[in-house]
Amino acid sequence: MNTLNQIAWDDTVLPFQLDRSDIRGRVVRLDGVLDHVLSRHDYPPVVSALVAEVALLTALIGPTIKLRWKLSLQVRGNGAVRTIAADYYAPESEGAPARIRAWASFDADRLDSRAPFDQIGDGYFAILIDQGRGSTPYQGITPLAGGSLSACAQTYFAQSEQLPTRFQLASGLSKVVGRAEQWRAGGVMLQTLPAQPSDNGEGGTGEGGLIEAADILQGGESENWNRANLLLDTVETLELIGPTVGPTDLLLRLFHEETPRVYEAQRVEFGCSCTADRVRDTLSIYSAKDIGHMTTAEGIVTADCQFCGAHYEFDPESLGFEATVDAEGNPLSDSDKAAE
Repeated sequence: MNTLNQIAWDDTVLPFQLDRSDIRGRVVRLDGVLDHVLSRHDYPPVVSALVAEVALLTALIGPTIKLRWKLSLQVRGNGAVRTIAADYYAPESEGAPARIRAWASFDADRLDSRAPFDQIGDGYFAILIDQGRGSTPYQGITPLAGGSLSACAQTYFAQSEQLPTRFQLASGLSKVVGRAEQWRAGGVMLQTLPAQPSDNGEGGTGEGGLIEAADILQGGESENWNRANLLLDTVETLELIGPTVGPTDLLLRLFHEETPRVYEAQRVEFGCSCTADRVRDTLSIYSAKDIGHMTTAEGIVTADCQFCGAHYEFDPESLGFEATVDAEGNPLSDSDKAAE
């Protein structure tokens, strides 16, 4: 594959369908997006691997939902890695890219030689869907189990959506001739076609035990699913990550007997929704006394975005529900205060 085609597939999600098996799927390649996410933080390799896995899952799951605004993946645990979070923002218009951001918090002193997933400990994996103003956010939760975050996502779809789902993911530092070393990642998602629209009204807790594909599929459906999974098991790490094997070539290598059909690829890029106004809105619930506790010795309130690293500084008198000046430092009248 030439350099032009390599670049064309970077940071894309390619939807496909296996006509013979009635299975849909997606192939994702993250290049600049993932490198942008990880270069913002000095993560140890084990943490970078977990962030990459969550970013890949977010890129694969986000487009499967008729999303108007945002899908979030959140992982919380009591281990060395406490939190991993990623957001997928739906394209703002037809032809526009989707946006992804991701971040993790961890205790460096507690990291050890165990596998990345084992660094999280006990906790939960959550998918949150926010369709924007006028809608009630949906949340589905599953316990951390199965040995990987991909397995947790598979369990979520099986128990909450009754849709057998499979993920095969890989990530790592890559060196391409003529380009600097940087992070690359890739993955494939397989999912049975739903017999009827799924109801996002309830999320499972997983307390009754993990549900697997065999609990849902019967007869020919089960045979098709098992066959597609056996084919996916043959994929190699370098095929997933690329860039020498394009997603269409990968699908033909893996599923040529399943009659793969591809659809229009979705571009993705790094994107963060943080703004000074959003920070002000977050702090609007605090009193002047609370704001005083947040004020530095220099007489300002500071905030840093965990996702993109943006740094904000505010006049404390412009914050909280007892603010006396606006964002520009102009005195607020009584009517202004009442409106806020």
